[in-house]
Amino acid sequence: MSTGTAGATVGTGTAAESRRRAFSRTAARFPTGVTVLTTVVDGEPHGMTVNAFATASLDPLLILTALGNTSRTARSILQAGRFAVSVLGADQQDTARWFADRSRPTGRESFAGRSWRPAPYTGCPVLDGAAAYFDCTVRDTYPAGDHTVVIGAVHAFDSLPGEPSLLFFGSRFSAAPTA
Repeated sequence: MSTGTAGATVGTGTAAESRRRAFSRTAARFPTGVTVLTTVVDGEPHGMTVNAFATASLDPLLILTALGNTSRTARSILQAGRFAVSVLGADQQDTARWFADRSRPTGRESFAGRSWRPAPYTGCPVLDGAAAYFDCTVRDTYPAGDHTVVIGAVHAFDSLPGEPSLLFFGSRFSAAPTA
């Protein structure tokens, strides 16, 4: 098994940045689904694109996600203690890019032109056109370097009609095979 850049440890400076880029290129070899996590704080919706998402348990129903510690939306999700996960459809690449853009407006403005409905348990936005959704409350959090791992208790979920799911692989979007 290869260790990438000669097993160097992550530190500071140019060598550390080179190792992080090599790690990112290696991680891009693993296809992931693309989701948008949303929440509502003080009546304002917030959202962000996330590809670190997985089911964690069937009994009880749990999901896990990893949120960047510098993300405005991550702070909102942790403050609210509730969130919805919209699994994007293959035709929602623009939505994925929009909610990944850190320079986009926040709050209600970030949802302008994007249709959604409230999730049945939390009321957090579920994006129209999504392939599926999960409606969650924050159960546990764990520090993980520059991210926080969030375990979500799932209160409602559904597969939605429409396109196959959106995938991200090799720094590109593609459609998942149909089930």
